[in-house]
Amino acid sequence: MSISASQVKELREKSGAGMMDCKKALMENNGDIEASIDWLRSKGIAKADKKSGRTAAEGLIGVAADGNKAVVVEVNSETDFVARNDAFQKLVSDVATVALGTDGSVEAVAAAAYPKSDKSVAGVITDAIATIGENMNLRRTAMLSVDEGIVASYIHNAAADGLGKMGVLVALKSAGNADALTAIGRQIAMHIAATNPLAVTSSQVDKDVADRERAIFSEQARESGKPENIVEKMVEGRMRKFFEEVALLSQSFVVNPDLTVEAAVKEAEASAGAPISVEGFVRFQLGEGVEKEESDFAAEVAAVAKS
Repeated sequence: MSISASQVKELREKSGAGMMDCKKALMENNGDIEASIDWLRSKGIAKADKKSGRTAAEGLIGVAADGNKAVVVEVNSETDFVARNDAFQKLVSDVATVALGTDGSVEAVAAAAYPKSDKSVAGVITDAIATIGENMNLRRTAMLSVDEGIVASYIHNAAADGLGKMGVLVALKSAGNADALTAIGRQIAMHIAATNPLAVTSSQVDKDVADRERAIFSEQARESGKPENIVEKMVEGRMRKFFEEVALLSQSFVVNPDLTVEAAVKEAEASAGAPISVEGFVRFQLGEGVEKEESDFAAEVAAVAKS
């Protein structure tokens, strides 16, 4: 079948594999990008977490917290120059504050009244586009809350108070001391910023993600030529390691690598004076999942696609 230059370009950006490997993978998988990524990984050519880091989205992540509730929002702009503008920073900060009074959905935040204005958040963003002359949008929002306890927050690469390139929320359910909960919550949030876990526990990892990993590990193990019963043991061992690496509580705690996050939470219960349960987390990294055009890359892709 015919493989286009754009298909090769997309697969290379998502997998980090070489041009010819990408073209071969696409040929082997009838042009299916996701299947080609899995094929490359099964051959040891691409890594699981290698995605395109080239993002078109600039702007800021904003967080706002109120005790047992917190929100994180992402407002995009076209350039980092605008993100450094005081007016834009105030806009994002205000949007985060407004979000605290909603259900946390993008639709609710966009429709909510903007402070000291007769317009909605969406309306004020539209006005800002006209004033600044650059496209902007409220891309996504999230909220976490607990009936008892706290929601800790952390901003990485902070541009101003509560604003930066990455925002993390962690919900801790506990009747313990609020200061102690806030301290361990912030440490866990920093850990999440660094490690980007997929879920709190292994049982909460998305089944489709786990099944996909298992299929890739099975393919790799069978290529060893070992008997099926040995292959099954190899796969189970790799799956255990996979869950340890992607589930928050089983990860090695970045603040103290001698402990898992679960063990660190257990230790924190002494100073909190009560049991602590990690109920959930949210991690927003600016522009993740949005790709930027790389014009200087087009000629190379086209040449390989024609070969």
